[in-house]
Amino acid sequence: MKFQVAAGILATALFVGDVNAFSFVPQRSSIAVTPSKSISNNGRTRSSSLVMKDDNSKFSFANLFSGEGAASGATPTRVRRSSATLEPHPSQRDHINPLNALYPPNKQAIEESAGKSTTPPLPFHPAVQSGVLSNGFSYVFLPNRSPPNRFEAHLQVFSGSSDELEPQQGIAHLTEHVAYMGSRKRERLFGTGSQTNAYTDFHHTVFYAACPTYSPNTGSFGSPQPMLPMALDALCDVMEARCDPSRIEKERQAVLSEMTMVNTIEYRVECQILSTLHRENRLAKRFPIGKESLIQKWDRDDVKTWHRTHYRPDNVLLYIVGDLDPQYVQQTIEDKFGHLTAEKQGSEIALPELKGDASDLADAVVGNTLKQRQSWHYPPVRHDFCVVEGVKDLLDDETKLVETGDLEVVEKKSEDESSIGSIYDIHLQKPYSLDDKVKFLKEAELSPGKVIRPHIFKHELLQNFSFHLFAKRPVEPIKDMESFRRSLARRVCLAALQIRLNVGGRSDDPAFTFVEFNQLDSAREGCAVCSLDMTADPPRWREAVLKSISEIRKLGIHGVTPGEMERYASALLTDAEQLAAQGDMISHGDQLAYLMETVANGHTFMSPEQSYAVTEQALSTLTLEEVNRAAAELCSHITGLNDGELTSTGKVVAVACAPKSSDNDAAFVDDDMLCQAIREACTIEVEPVEDVVVPHTLVTPAELEEAMKANPPSWESGQFSDGTPNTPADRITRPFTLRRLSNGIRVGINQNPAESQRGHLRLVAPGGRDAERRLGFKSGSLAVGARAMQEGGSFGSFSREQVELFAVDHLIMVEINCNEESLVMDFVFPTTNVGNSGYGENMKLGITGTESVLQIVREILVDFNWEEDALGRSKSSYRTAHESLGKSLEGKSTEMIMDAVTSGDDRFLSIDVDTVNAVTLEDAKNAVMSQLRPKDLEISVSGDFVVNEVLEQILQYLGTVPADANAEFEVKDATMEFDSVPKLAPGKHLDLELEDSDPRAVAYVAGAAPNQWGFLADGTSVAQRVSEADKRASDYDKQRRAHPLFGNAALSLISEIANRRLFSTVRERKQLTYDANFSLTGFERMKGGWFLVTVTASKEKAQKALDACKETLEALRKSNPISVDNLESAKRVVLNRHEGELRTSQYWATIMSGIQEESIPLKGPLSVTDFHAVIEAMTTTDLQLALDCMGLEESQLYTAIGKTVQPEGLVVDEIVKASPMAGMGRGGALMG
Repeated sequence: MKFQVAAGILATALFVGDVNAFSFVPQRSSIAVTPSKSISNNGRTRSSSLVMKDDNSKFSFANLFSGEGAASGATPTRVRRSSATLEPHPSQRDHINPLNALYPPNKQAIEESAGKSTTPPLPFHPAVQSGVLSNGFSYVFLPNRSPPNRFEAHLQVFSGSSDELEPQQGIAHLTEHVAYMGSRKRERLFGTGSQTNAYTDFHHTVFYAACPTYSPNTGSFGSPQPMLPMALDALCDVMEARCDPSRIEKERQAVLSEMTMVNTIEYRVECQILSTLHRENRLAKRFPIGKESLIQKWDRDDVKTWHRTHYRPDNVLLYIVGDLDPQYVQQTIEDKFGHLTAEKQGSEIALPELKGDASDLADAVVGNTLKQRQSWHYPPVRHDFCVVEGVKDLLDDETKLVETGDLEVVEKKSEDESSIGSIYDIHLQKPYSLDDKVKFLKEAELSPGKVIRPHIFKHELLQNFSFHLFAKRPVEPIKDMESFRRSLARRVCLAALQIRLNVGGRSDDPAFTFVEFNQLDSAREGCAVCSLDMTADPPRWREAVLKSISEIRKLGIHGVTPGEMERYASALLTDAEQLAAQGDMISHGDQLAYLMETVANGHTFMSPEQSYAVTEQALSTLTLEEVNRAAAELCSHITGLNDGELTSTGKVVAVACAPKSSDNDAAFVDDDMLCQAIREACTIEVEPVEDVVVPHTLVTPAELEEAMKANPPSWESGQFSDGTPNTPADRITRPFTLRRLSNGIRVGINQNPAESQRGHLRLVAPGGRDAERRLGFKSGSLAVGARAMQEGGSFGSFSREQVELFAVDHLIMVEINCNEESLVMDFVFPTTNVGNSGYGENMKLGITGTESVLQIVREILVDFNWEEDALGRSKSSYRTAHESLGKSLEGKSTEMIMDAVTSGDDRFLSIDVDTVNAVTLEDAKNAVMSQLRPKDLEISVSGDFVVNEVLEQILQYLGTVPADANAEFEVKDATMEFDSVPKLAPGKHLDLELEDSDPRAVAYVAGAAPNQWGFLADGTSVAQRVSEADKRASDYDKQRRAHPLFGNAALSLISEIANRRLFSTVRERKQLTYDANFSLTGFERMKGGWFLVTVTASKEKAQKALDACKETLEALRKSNPISVDNLESAKRVVLNRHEGELRTSQYWATIMSGIQEESIPLKGPLSVTDFHAVIEAMTTTDLQLALDCMGLEESQLYTAIGKTVQPEGLVVDEIVKASPMAGMGRGGALMG
């Protein structure tokens, strides 16, 4: 039942397809070596660019930022501005405005073209406003009220690592740190409930602030003050950064630490991929992290020179999204940024000797790159595009740049040829002194005219074989109905293929463990990248390559079936309808990410309502022929590798990453073998797929009627252990309705209109890995069994493929996990009718997504089919995870310290290979089904629905599950009480070494802590200990501390304060790391837990960083206790986070889970209804006394340092390596 892969991949294909013009979409995912997220912040990955054009459009809208139009092919001229005292900026040139389609003259021209063109333009969002100040500063504002009384402002500087000169490699990232971290005005935002950060990528540097519209009426602010001026002051301060030497030194150490932190094996794989994919342009040699040797040397003049060269008003774009008045926003922008001038910035360039080089680069950028020809958001690059003739016709007639297919130096002559008289190597094809020693990539001809660029990367830390096949294509701006229809056709194709790969491709013994095919517009790379990404067991790499390529060829040659066409077109329409229903309830952050990506790639920015209207209009007439034509074009780079099939011009890039192996090993692969496998895959005859009969419902009305008669359901009162009175069985209550079914299932339901037409259901069965021990099951059986249930999905007479396609049709995603304490099933679903067919008046409605989910839950409980092949996939996944753990410095070190603090308790450790292999299908089935007794289950559901209607559906589908369902699996006379975590022995220090070619280190501090609700391993509680320690407590304080949420609130605030202190001490004051993190295990049912401080540092500084973390924790307890300011700031963070998350149905489902569960005695309705009051009432005394409940004494601490050591006799391969540290993954950026 791999619904999260089936429907989740569908979501990727539908939401993040190669076009984003018509519906709000989340960020594109990175290319995956494993199906995990690329390194990036994780929380806020804002790597999207901001221009008007799309990755497939060519060079148009070449209007100057000043508003004076110029043809794209016009000779670039340096900007001359009159000034009595200042010379023109040496790097400023006339260039296309970064607003692209939202640049007022361009927008007007597009709107006026309606009725004059054969294909009408797409409508612009009616509320978006944009403009350009007289100094060239561009801005865009989108009013939005989700959440109310807040806004986000992002300042995008259109210079990143790809704009760096040879001696500046890494300076864009360092300057980002210096500019924002050194801003005094940014510090004024602290304690206001604001969040700030910054990130650097190939093509840009972005600074942002997310703030309330008014400052809190507390602390030093007095009465509330408007926050927009304060936020823009901080962003303007970035434009006028002082570049203090002390700040440069602090940030230098942070950046060097970051180099160590990000240098995982996954990061190095991304380095290899990017270096190969972009060999013909600057991206291969200009990664954001830069060169360590250069970073160590730069001083104030170096940083200031970069800053003043690139931080110019014409080279930035300000985005603001939020609950603000448009006129007020425009006036504030003018007031804060109107005084900036490029001439003043140029006059402060500190290194005159770099002015000439920067000027030459500026000439080349506007003369011979996609940055000037298509979008100012793009890096200054060219590409070896791989396109078919039909796609070429869509581009502008200026095709000289995209048709340059060799790897030679691209000529760009200066304006004054007589003074320089040489070719400027804008694309860095010549060797340079700072280049790494590399073996230049070779290219192979698979057949006449079919060119492929292969590359193999091998490393001892790699566990799996991964294969990445690429074709780069121009971005096509989605700005009219014709381009919009093509984008829809592509998305249908991508969805169909992805589901084929992940549903039909998972046989009893699948060749690959992960596979994805997609085409995504990438502003950071300046192109659309069509990619096949696949992982497999190393000995089976050839089989996996053959299988994955054959599936792509099948789509390219035979297209999609009528059933697939209907299925995925319907899904597209449902997605657009859901977004239209959300309207202005889409969050500021999501709106801003979509706006940035849309502007960057030249798409038309539409409202969700407009998107839905044009989607319905386009889909109603979209034909199967159009979709299959799109399929042929998408797959042409692969089908074209075989003679006689639709071909494309340009190069195909193939990268394989594998563990090191001997020549006679089955896992061995080299360039020639890889090319041979690709050639063989392209000659295999492929047959068209046949449509699968997909059920419209899993439970028929007749079956449901029979169940209602056999097991008549009824409602009973909700019962709680936190002191809340029982809730009635016949009334709706706020903010949630809590009841029990007559069969024992606990039910919590919440109406959440903030996520329109969407819902989240969580099923929790208490037990988890703790139950394996308590109930006498084989170790690992519950965890492996839960994954087998995820991998399976056959119900009754329906096959796995039918059930998974049912989930796809109804846009349902399912994830099943087993943790230390429980079995958890999460379902994400639409709340409207889905699985519809037809359009407009001819539409036939399917059942609602809510009803579909309840059918799936019912079938899991009463009619699930356990399959050996699903168990095999589960065991393979766990084996791979454990083996990979041994090759990860962080993973192996964390396992080592957890093994120490738990005394080897296997409930808290990775499941080893022998344990996994010992689990049989019967073991897994017995363990999992023993947890699925109705009397033990709790269902929590939140969404945009009518509560009474959903309660009635729950009554019918789940209330009719027999009370004795799965009774045959119940373990008789077993204890149901959860164990405590193991009691800690006296602390100790541990060291670990891991062989790796690159030096890295990580350090840990761990100790005893309460669980999430304040219970310690000995059974006492935080509230109890605090009350006993505070002999002078008032009656009010005693009453507060008796609240069931007290311990939870205290620990949340302590965690925030500890993280802020670690940052201030270890990073800021001592300059030992990029970041240090304090976290709590957060168990809910088991008593006790641990805290863990993680810090990444260089090998030389690891011990000092560890000592600094210990010193920080000790200071919190004694020498530098928690202050009122610390507490108030932490309250703002905790409350703002809580408020923001309350807008999501997932959060509601999470906080409702356990409310009616006896094994979490302090979690009840009061934990939600009294959250704000309890947090606001906390005092510094509460937190200081709560700190004493943790094992923070020196003798109680467990510490560890993990370091890499070079293998004996290491010989560094002559592999392509663009820098000692690559930039972030293809979808991410370096966070500040």
